[in-house]
This record gives sequence, C-alpha cells and structure tokens, in this order.
Amino acid sequence: MAVRVFVVEDQKPMQGLICDLLDSVGGFEVVGTASNETGATDWLLRHKGGWDLAIVDLLLGEGSGFTLISRCNKDPSGAVLVFSDFVTPVVRQRCIRLGADGVISKAQFGELRAYLQAFPGRVQESALA
Repeated sequence: MAVRVFVVEDQKPMQGLICDLLDSVGGFEVVGTASNETGATDWLLRHKGGWDLAIVDLLLGEGSGFTLISRCNKDPSGAVLVFSDFVTPVVRQRCIRLGADGVISKAQFGELRAYLQAFPGRVQESALA
C-alpha cells in the first residue's frame, strides 16, 4: 500500500515538482493538494485519517503553514514535513515545537528525496512485483 500524501503548496510549479518527485521515488500516492490555509483546513477536516504524510509550505498566498502544522497534528495518524524557502534555525525550532516531524529548506531539494526514500511504511513498487 502506498503512503498517502497531502501537499500544501501555493506555487503550482513547485506543487508539480513535489508530486513528480513523489512519483519518481515511488511508494507514494498524492491524495490531496491545497494552495492556501483555508483549502488545506477544509481538506484536513474532510479527510481525517486519510493521509500518512503532509508536506507543508510555510508561506502561502493566503494563510500560514505554521497554523497548519498544529491542525495536522490533530490527526495523529500522519507525519508532517515542512518544506519551505524560509527555514532558519529559529523557524526550524518553532516548527518542531508545533509538531512537525521534519523541516527541510527548498534549497535542499536532495534532502527531500532522502527523507522520502527513508519514510517509514513506504513500499517500493519493485518490491511488490
């Protein structure tokens, strides 16, 4: 079974890049996307227990990823990964305090790949054959 992923990213090209990366790593299924805090909150409320990993940007066109970290943690079945351009030591610390399981800067795209490859519960398609 694939890891179910919810992606919160307001920039469509980056959202597409994340989805492409998930596909290329394998073992993931994007079950939802949102581009703002309101859309993400609505999705989370309608899909309790329906995701295993949320990838959340911090600065959204409307709203904040900081708020979403806390909202995601109300559904303890999923992990929260912050993937943002604005990661500093203080921001990283705040995200972890709010309940993020990981914090990666978009400048470190390779770290995102490594995180996904090591994600618990991921089953590679070749292992299923």
